[in-house]
Amino acid sequence: MTGLVIRALDESTAHEFDTLPDPLGVRAAHPLTRHRPDWQRIALRDGRIVARAAWWGGPDDTEPLCVDRLDLAEGETEAAAELLRTAPWRVDIDFSLPPGWREDPALRPAVEARFDAARAAGYELLVERFHYRWTPDCGLPERTGRLIYGPEPDDAVFFDALRRIHSVTLDAHSAKAAEEGGLDRAAQEELDFFRWCPSPREWWQVARTPDGELAGIHIPARNHQAPIVAFIGVVPEQRGHGYAYDLLTECTHYLVEQSAEYIVAATDQGNFPMAAHFAKAGYPVTRERVNFHLPADAR
Repeated sequence: MTGLVIRALDESTAHEFDTLPDPLGVRAAHPLTRHRPDWQRIALRDGRIVARAAWWGGPDDTEPLCVDRLDLAEGETEAAAELLRTAPWRVDIDFSLPPGWREDPALRPAVEARFDAARAAGYELLVERFHYRWTPDCGLPERTGRLIYGPEPDDAVFFDALRRIHSVTLDAHSAKAAEEGGLDRAAQEELDFFRWCPSPREWWQVARTPDGELAGIHIPARNHQAPIVAFIGVVPEQRGHGYAYDLLTECTHYLVEQSAEYIVAATDQGNFPMAAHFAKAGYPVTRERVNFHLPADAR
């Protein structure tokens, strides 16, 4: 682009990333998030920063996992798109937004400008999600006592359960993985994420009915920032009993027993049953997450 300069940052120039305002309140909402300077890029026009993007990954990752910051000055949609187009990493975008942003006349144009930049760079909307943060003030949901929980040392049990769970799913990421690579890929991606979390493998839990039938799994975990509900899933033949609520309640108790002072979780906005379970369990929506992905032929 004529007049536009794209530059990667480093330790000596990292402070330049903070030049633009943060109208979506991302920094305040995620104070523990840290970005590597060399995973941050800025766009300048006539020496002025007009767009910025930051890629994020865990401390041991050699490549970023997603774009989680994209900001731009008014009228600089194309500059933001160019930041994404020219980046060496072609990964998904995870926008963190204030809840109810569509109803806020000040926020909606800022959000939509970011969406426009993502689309101009070849991205497509994948899913909108609710982001939750439970604290003790929310109240600890009461255990139902309907299922029996315990650890399971055999990864194959979890892999098989995940294949069954993802055979019929309302989760957009899992459905995309299954469509592109089959149920084995969808299950493997979940297992890879569980292992990526630094929390102990022994935390993974299976849930069985009193007669010993597998009902589902729940994965209490910690990512590199917070205790999380990493996964809740009920096998198809056990659905219709509300067991996902039982699993969520047990997962919450388990994390509290591991000294969690708060718990972070998320679900797709279109997954109405799971969203209802989070609401019933006292999990408030604190942010919305909107995920964009690159079509397979654009990666």
